[in-house]
Amino acid sequence: MSEERFLGGSLIVRQPEKGFRAGLDAVMLAAAVPQGATALELGAGAGTASLCLAARLPAITITGIEIDPELVRLANGNAAANAMQERVRFAAANIFALPLEFKREYDCVLANPPFHGEGQASPDPGRARALMDDGALGDWLAAGLKRTISGGTFTAILRADRLNEALAALPLTGVSVLPLWPRTGEAARRALVQVRKCSNAAFCLLPGLSLHDNSGAYTPQADAILRGQAALALGVPRL
Repeated sequence: MSEERFLGGSLIVRQPEKGFRAGLDAVMLAAAVPQGATALELGAGAGTASLCLAARLPAITITGIEIDPELVRLANGNAAANAMQERVRFAAANIFALPLEFKREYDCVLANPPFHGEGQASPDPGRARALMDDGALGDWLAAGLKRTISGGTFTAILRADRLNEALAALPLTGVSVLPLWPRTGEAARRALVQVRKCSNAAFCLLPGLSLHDNSGAYTPQADAILRGQAALALGVPRL
């Protein structure tokens, strides 16, 4: 295990040294989730995104679902280490076969789905499970929308080159996309997608965010988000 610090050092997360490790994607995902009383994270891992969200929204209650029982144990330990165990809890379950207690609707649902296809599997079993979707990206998106209340939001961070596949599985309205560029002038590698469930708002492609400047340092906008001093507004209206 290693101990990582997020949000300018205010959040401590223990996670395995080997296998899938949460980083910038988890922080950006959490920063894009709007206000709500309840949230559900699908595929929570060691809990980084949920804990970042809880740090920004002190009144929200979050449930994280993770298929790996060891990661669930670790995530609940991370919640306790950050004094968030009263409003952030993690449970071991398959997101496609949720126990009855989790089969409800939430104000906000978030996910960092596996996004690698065939031929890209990691030799590490845990990392492979976290990254390989076996062609089920559309199923992950459908599962997230199913658990979102009408008027609520489902937010996901995706590999940009699978955005067309994701949009084909999402509603035609109430969707906004925010590209994340490594630096200005480079193609996006990640994109944040947010759906306002049952909204009739037209699809919106937002200006996006450059993560690094030409020197390789984080841009002021990205740095503020990573330090927990700013959020990302995808702004899907309620129509």
